[in-house]
Amino acid sequence: MKLYANVIGEGKPFLILHGFLGMGDNWKTLGTSFSEASYQVHLIDQRNHGRSFHSNDFNYEVMAEDVVSYCKDNHLENIVLLGHSMGGKTAMYFAAEFPELVSHLIVADISPRFYPVHHDGILEGLNAIDFEFCKSRGDADKALSKHIKSNPIRQFLLKNLYWKDKDTLALRLNLEVLTEQVAEVGEALPIHLKYNGPTLFLRGDKSEYIGLQDYDIIKRQFPKAKIETISNAGHWLHAENPEDFYKEVMHFLS
Repeated sequence: MKLYANVIGEGKPFLILHGFLGMGDNWKTLGTSFSEASYQVHLIDQRNHGRSFHSNDFNYEVMAEDVVSYCKDNHLENIVLLGHSMGGKTAMYFAAEFPELVSHLIVADISPRFYPVHHDGILEGLNAIDFEFCKSRGDADKALSKHIKSNPIRQFLLKNLYWKDKDTLALRLNLEVLTEQVAEVGEALPIHLKYNGPTLFLRGDKSEYIGLQDYDIIKRQFPKAKIETISNAGHWLHAENPEDFYKEVMHFLS
């Protein structure tokens, strides 16, 4: 079972892993910018997301193994690896277990620690969409709005919509498994796992995912980590302030 990826550009391999309920396509604008700086950018859909395969197994160990298989299948080594949120946890796990494949690690707005489940309302909203009656994106948005008040979050989630056939809308997500196993997303990186290579943690100044209490945890498991703050940005820092995000990543890679 292989991961789906959209590959842009030529050069040193640069893999990007999206967050929970997202897909590689969320990173297309920044991915294109990175490709213009002589990187071959791989916008990966993680398992149970986007166009990648569905599986009942869902945890960071298997998601990291998926990325190893992807690297082997595509003869990639000495990679730049960037992950946001859930993708950041996968990236941390991967770099710690397979350091020989990674030249630089970039983690966007997530710490190695445990996070309690906090996606229940979103999953409830997605599960409430009845595709027998939802015949347009507008219908799906209306159904979601009963559970999710934030328009930007709804628009982010609705990127998962596709036409299963000419009359039927569906979600690309494996919603059943993601709902059952949502607790896996918050699991901590095992304390024995460490990565000693160059690492950049980026946090949004309006986000609570990486606080001052996380700095010691990060440094313990990623001794060479730099931690930088993106201004005017919350958890979706790459979408809210892409210019500063790009600058910080390029400064780190140079």
